[in-house]
Amino acid sequence: MEELMEFIRGLDWSPLLISLKTGVVATILSFFGGIFAARQIIKAGPKTKAVLDGILTLPMVLPPTVAGFFLLLIFSLRRPFGAALYEGCGIKVVQTWLGCVLAATVIAFPLMYRNARAAFEQVDANLIYAARTLGMSEIKIFWKVVIPSARPGILSGTILTFARAMGEYGATSMLAGNIPKKTGTISQKIAMVIQNGDYKTAGFWVMVIMVIAFVVVLLMNLLGSGKNKQKKQW
Repeated sequence: MEELMEFIRGLDWSPLLISLKTGVVATILSFFGGIFAARQIIKAGPKTKAVLDGILTLPMVLPPTVAGFFLLLIFSLRRPFGAALYEGCGIKVVQTWLGCVLAATVIAFPLMYRNARAAFEQVDANLIYAARTLGMSEIKIFWKVVIPSARPGILSGTILTFARAMGEYGATSMLAGNIPKKTGTISQKIAMVIQNGDYKTAGFWVMVIMVIAFVVVLLMNLLGSGKNKQKKQW
């Protein structure tokens, strides 16, 4: 027991803090961006919808390292946009915590978008028509009628987005690197200590990730059971 306590006291807890901060910020960005994108895609025409949907879903099916490669091409200081961003606004993305957030947001965004879109498509159109007959504006209908009706799907998407953002590795390692106490997330920490042969530390962080994943699955199941219960009541 004393050996375990000594091990825990000697741990560097920065990977957990960096991962949590990255997950929270990436989830917030993906939440609003995913809801906005889902709303716009639903209102678009069939051909436009097919093209934009494919683009927005692409990061979910591409290997994370491929997404990281494209992000590096865009935001590298050796590239026009990255250089202009740094010289004009003083914003540096590569090898910074901002890079962690950006990479996690790009990879996790499709989960929020797909869940939000599916939830919006299942909203009863009669509710929207009834709100229009009452003189409600489209924005008010969206926030007062559509969002509450799609809440279970949106919550599920938010939870999945947070879990994916926290566990992102490939794009983050390429864009932000693995700088201790700066960009070193839990996933990067596990990879680093495995290379050094420190299976004890790797095992500890694996258990942390597994606990977080279990909580995510539990929340998803609770949301699913609540949704099914609501349907039975109707």
